[in-house]
Amino acid sequence: MAEALVLNATYEPLCVVSQRRALVLVLTEKAVMVESAGQVLRSAAASVDVPIVVRLARFVRVPYRSQVPLTRKGVLARDHHRCVYCNAPATSLDHVIPRSRGGAHVWENVVAACGRCNHVKADRAVADLGWRLRTAPRAPSGAAWRILGSRRMDPRWSAYLSTDVTEAASA
Repeated sequence: MAEALVLNATYEPLCVVSQRRALVLVLTEKAVMVESAGQVLRSAAASVDVPIVVRLARFVRVPYRSQVPLTRKGVLARDHHRCVYCNAPATSLDHVIPRSRGGAHVWENVVAACGRCNHVKADRAVADLGWRLRTAPRAPSGAAWRILGSRRMDPRWSAYLSTDVTEAASA
């Protein structure tokens, strides 16, 4: 089974769960099916549509982190799996200001890079090499990044998520 998006009672995206868990939420009347996956599960007594998006019956207050955690998958998704220096397929991460020169391990200093560019750059600054970044690195924003992270997004969820993560997750 695939995954399903769980929305709060106010249609705010909360998390992604397995379709099995989403079906259990619907059957126990803790959630209402908003959109079907187009599949049907049958038993001897009943047949039930498999949910792809569910909405909780009661509002749940969830404290969110102020910033998305920095992960390798997240950086690669943000940079569309392309090297920020030469646009080749990215296979590693690179610190724009090297850590050996005081650079921090934060979203604004970490970029996706191909192996060749990462090896050539080593612990030098981008300006020393005369290189330029295709895009300035920044921390991803929006509730959808906290929910999806670097997961692949089902296209049917796009109506419930913000557009900035829709572009990154589809790459």
